[in-house]
Amino acid sequence: MVVGAGLAGLSAARHLVRAGVGVLVLERADAVGGRVRTDLQDGFQLDRGFQLFNPAYPEPPRLLDYGRLDLRPFTRGIAVFRGGRRRRLVDPRREPSSLLATLGAPVGSVRAKAALAAMSLRDAIGPVGALTAEDVSTRQTLERWRIGEELIETVLRRFLAGVFLEADLATSSRFFHLVWRSFVRGTPSVPALGMHAIPEQLAAGLPSGSVELDTTVARVSPHGVTTVAGQRIVARLGVVVAGDPRSAAALVPQSAMPVMRSVTTIYHAAPAAPMTEPMLVIDGEENLVLSTVVMSQAASTYAPSSAHLVSTSVLGAHHDTDLERRVRARLGTLYGARTSDWEHLASYEIAEALPAMLPPFALRKPVRITDGLFVCGDHRDTGSIQGAMVSGRRAACALLADAGLRIR
Repeated sequence: MVVGAGLAGLSAARHLVRAGVGVLVLERADAVGGRVRTDLQDGFQLDRGFQLFNPAYPEPPRLLDYGRLDLRPFTRGIAVFRGGRRRRLVDPRREPSSLLATLGAPVGSVRAKAALAAMSLRDAIGPVGALTAEDVSTRQTLERWRIGEELIETVLRRFLAGVFLEADLATSSRFFHLVWRSFVRGTPSVPALGMHAIPEQLAAGLPSGSVELDTTVARVSPHGVTTVAGQRIVARLGVVVAGDPRSAAALVPQSAMPVMRSVTTIYHAAPAAPMTEPMLVIDGEENLVLSTVVMSQAASTYAPSSAHLVSTSVLGAHHDTDLERRVRARLGTLYGARTSDWEHLASYEIAEALPAMLPPFALRKPVRITDGLFVCGDHRDTGSIQGAMVSGRRAACALLADAGLRIR
């Protein structure tokens, strides 16, 4: 039995089914996905918070069919707004003509960029063990590579704030190097039908009737669960708790609630595309906007044919009624476009978007709590799609091992 139909829970269920074990997944929401959901609004696809999928993650290919996801790629690079204009910093391996412009961009010395390239090469081709052998803060590891304060401050800190949801580069270097490895090796993308296509595909691989929605679990034990409606459901082999960190800690106190990072994502409909390519834009001058991107330039399916969808993220979960106006005004500067006619579609204030990963950071936390009781989720591995799916597999393996079985 699995409690929670997010990526971790669905992954655990899929691996259990592969081993020939019958599975029941209980989910309190009205759809699968957990934090990976997509809302449909007037022809727009609004992911619940800005999210990307990197096909270079090693775990998802075990369960996902990328062809069916119909992944739509973003430009491999970022645009940094600095000195009144946007500067494109692009991976020259994919766009050789951009090499001179990238080297000459006034966001750090050529030596600092060469140091960043050297680190990127090491992270791309080096063994994972070398990337995670020691653990310091991300800032410390960047400084050790002699990347230079200007490049760190104007580009990397601001870009990584959108990845880690913290602005001080305090995140574990172990996690940073693994994430950087995936950036260098893969192309961030979104499924054509939104990020929710990922959990939907995972759920579609389960036998019919395996997932019960709108079912809230009040108590768990190694032998089964009790729902808030008082229903008792027996588990034959054990229970995997795969809820979000807060829910998991409530059901299984041994699973401590981690410190969580927050973010607010604001969606606008623009009558004309303010940028001609799907490239992430970061603000190298002010700290209001973490990043912004024209989603419909990557996947036209994210917006109706008459408009474009702009996604913008701001650090923290904000309840400021003036935030949208201030963000839209800044977007006018970042894009060099008139934004007064943009329509505010929605704002998602996500108070618990990502677990904090501070050094010393354990890349693997135990998933087995006691005989017959297991916990999984990105808070048991790394705060990522990769981490959520790995933790689901590890929990399934632990349950099967206790039962004398194994994943096929």
